[in-house]
Amino acid sequence: MDARIGTFGREPVAVPAGGGEARWWTGSLAVIRATAADTGGALTIVDVTDPPGAATPLHVHHREDETFLVLEGEATVTVGDLEVEARAGDLVIGPRAVPHRYVAGPAGCRLLLICTPGGFEGLVRATSEPAARRELPPPSAEEPDWGAIHAAAVAHGCELVG
Repeated sequence: MDARIGTFGREPVAVPAGGGEARWWTGSLAVIRATAADTGGALTIVDVTDPPGAATPLHVHHREDETFLVLEGEATVTVGDLEVEARAGDLVIGPRAVPHRYVAGPAGCRLLLICTPGGFEGLVRATSEPAARRELPPPSAEEPDWGAIHAAAVAHGCELVG
């Protein structure tokens, strides 16, 4: 259980190491660390661990900017015409309305997705399932239901474009 304290903007919020809502998200582990409700709508933070070669589809956020902060490993982050080979410590900002994606490196990666304003956690929840353990989900032989993911994305102000 989280040790969340107060509401951002009025009182401090504290999420301990190992805290947050763990979700299995299309082959990755996503831990929702801060939500719009926690931050007075200011931001959402999701800690994502990806296996080697995991890739997000090319997509656009119409409501929020998305910042990628690589914590471990490396990822190729593409935002518009910019392609960055990001390593631990690197940060890439994807402005809203600009198509972007990332591909985890050969050893996988762990990164923070920081979305401003908050609310992106709704899309994560709509396209994932609660994690049975705080580790990568078991490999699946089935392809994700991209039609359902696209519909959820549209409902949350995003769209898949590739």
